Amino acid sequence: MNVFMRWFHKMGSPKYFYEVSGKMIPWFMWTFIITLVYGLYQGMIVSPPDYQQGESVRIMYIHVPAAWMSMFIYVVMAVSGLISLVWRIKMTEIFVISSATVGASFTFLALATGSLWGKPMWGTWWVWDARLTSELILLFLYLGIIALHSAIEDKRVAARAISILALVGVVNIPIIHYSVEWWNTLHQTSSVTMTGKKAMSTSMLIPLLVMSVSFKLYYGAVVLMRARAELLERDRNTRWVEEVVQEDTK
Repeated sequence: MNVFMRWFHKMGSPKYFYEVSGKMIPWFMWTFIITLVYGLYQGMIVSPPDYQQGESVRIMYIHVPAAWMSMFIYVVMAVSGLISLVWRIKMTEIFVISSATVGASFTFLALATGSLWGKPMWGTWWVWDARLTSELILLFLYLGIIALHSAIEDKRVAARAISILALVGVVNIPIIHYSVEWWNTLHQTSSVTMTGKKAMSTSMLIPLLVMSVSFKLYYGAVVLMRARAELLERDRNTRWVEEVVQEDTK
């Protein structure tokens, strides 16, 4: 535990974070590419078509992991926002805004692929279904956080504002997750649960989980790159940034 806390405090140092994250990004990117290729091959070619949905079920390998990521990233933002409000750690402030664009992209991808999947299954591109509507609200929350951050010139004040908004909006996450159980909905119930019960074959479950891991690796790489850029922008007049620039120009 002490080792973890020491590492956590070190990551709060802008210079240490910049150095360590620079080494982590290539690992995230390469493992993302490998798992993406493997997951797509297994999902689009190897896995069998569904006995009811046919080949259209293959959209699941993009749609479901993207939907999972849309909620996962928002929870990460809410936790980071809470830490930044309580302990005023700069890096957690940066993680909130650095995650927002990635989260919005995954949410849009989940909505778009869900619409493509819904057309052959439901006969329409969109319905005001409980899960679809709450997922759309999640997209608006992401966009609201991005807009609010851009509208406030003082970045420390902006960080506190978006942290509060992220915490307020986190109430939408359980609504998205349990919407198919709380209300009558066209959306199917979860095929994979925390209890380990599954409603699909292993040949379909494995590529789904691999794609989920792949998307998380992508998020890890991109959020670190965005956080590094945001950190350099905020600390551009500090000594450690000058040293980094000098080392890069040698």
